Amino acid sequence: MWDEIARLSAAEGLTILLTTHYLEEADRLASRLAIVDRGRVVASGTPDELKGQLHGDAVQVEVTGNPAADRVRAALAAIPAVREVHIDGSRVSARADDGATAAVAVLAALDGAGISVRAVTAARPSLDDVYLRHAGRHFAEADQSPSAASSTGGSR
Repeated sequence: MWDEIARLSAAEGLTILLTTHYLEEADRLASRLAIVDRGRVVASGTPDELKGQLHGDAVQVEVTGNPAADRVRAALAAIPAVREVHIDGSRVSARADDGATAAVAVLAALDGAGISVRAVTAARPSLDDVYLRHAGRHFAEADQSPSAASSTGGSR
């Protein structure tokens, strides 16, 4: 089906309005898109324009346990190449001009602060990163109400 949609758009010059929750699909198929959060358009443009607004790579880190956010933030503050740090429990995300180089520095800084790392990735910006920037949460979390989102991460 997706191949036929792409063919109709390219070969026939048709404008196709497509609604999807699959951001990778939108990235691949759309020449222009609008990201809607809670009923309002929070960003629009071509996929490359939207991802280009983020200025740099995404660095994602999963730390062991649930260290204090202030402790993680302090460790990463010493790295000038790392910015826009978001901490959600054991999940840390940040932006950096060169994600691969920054990942090495992030690992060293966290290790120096006594914070163990379970996993680290560096990647070019994605539409999920764009959604995170404009909506304040990852797209996969969009269906959670604010009270449900807060109750899943804390103690009961």
